[in-house]
Amino acid sequence: MKTDRSLEPLVESEKRREKKMGMATRDAYGQALLELGKADLRVVAVDADLSKSTKSGSFAKSFPDRFYNCGIAEANMVSVAAGLASCGKIPFASTFASFLLCKAFDQLRMSIANPGLNVKLVGSHGGISLGEDGASQMSVEDLALACALPKFTVLSPADEYATRALVGLAGQHVGPVYLRTGRPKAPLIYNASDHFQLGAAKQLVRGSDVTIIANGLLVWEALMASEMCQREGISAAVIDIHTLKPIDESAIISAARETGAIVTAEEHLLSGGLGSRVAHVASRHIAVPIASIGIEDTYAESGPPEALFEKYRLTARDIVMAVHDVLKRKQASSR
Repeated sequence: MKTDRSLEPLVESEKRREKKMGMATRDAYGQALLELGKADLRVVAVDADLSKSTKSGSFAKSFPDRFYNCGIAEANMVSVAAGLASCGKIPFASTFASFLLCKAFDQLRMSIANPGLNVKLVGSHGGISLGEDGASQMSVEDLALACALPKFTVLSPADEYATRALVGLAGQHVGPVYLRTGRPKAPLIYNASDHFQLGAAKQLVRGSDVTIIANGLLVWEALMASEMCQREGISAAVIDIHTLKPIDESAIISAARETGAIVTAEEHLLSGGLGSRVAHVASRHIAVPIASIGIEDTYAESGPPEALFEKYRLTARDIVMAVHDVLKRKQASSR
């Protein structure tokens, strides 16, 4: 896979990026699903009694005969989606990410991954940014679980435009896909004309000293961290790896060679997530110092998203501290 470098850097070195809020990625998913339904009669939607929250409800209103509410029975929902796929439909099955991956993993494993069925699974309320709902509904392990399933493509978009594009690509892709969406509004990173490709990372900022690799809501924090580094005289590149699997190995290898140091940032447990996957690639090709920002070996508590990001060290300042750490190790290794 090759990094998508078709765009100029989205953050100019002489400018400070303005924070403009877009819609939540779950809202963008609902809109994109509706458009897919209009374009392809094979597209059907399946939900586990959460269509108002997952935003598949707009599809249900427009295409009631192609919408299946399975009730509070996530394992059954996955089995229904597998059955629909086996009959030539393109099912999009949606529920909270924590319920989808944790309650229905056996069905995901045996009914979808094993036969490689063409099912699209969308986990809403991903990460800890759903806020006050608490640990039971916070999916901090969903991406690792999805990546562990053979034949799966795993996606974590950063904003509404990335979400719309990736939902469309998921619909075109033949094979199982897991896509994570979020509850809060997301800062705009992209625009409607930006091009995406499954498995191809997006280079957002060029840099020479260190590369920050992120996905989801942490892409915005990475961009802010890059600007903070710039004011300190540190040139920090930023890459959005929206596709965790298949991961863009060429982007990671190039980043390691070009900057000699990597920091990863994710709204997910450090075990098995983006940081683990980036380190795995780097360890097989080029040895560079790597630091990872993410959730430590814990579940989060209830609270406002901003406060949770502060408490669990998922902010731009935390990324900058990790940058300082890897640069010290980079300098030490060059002596």
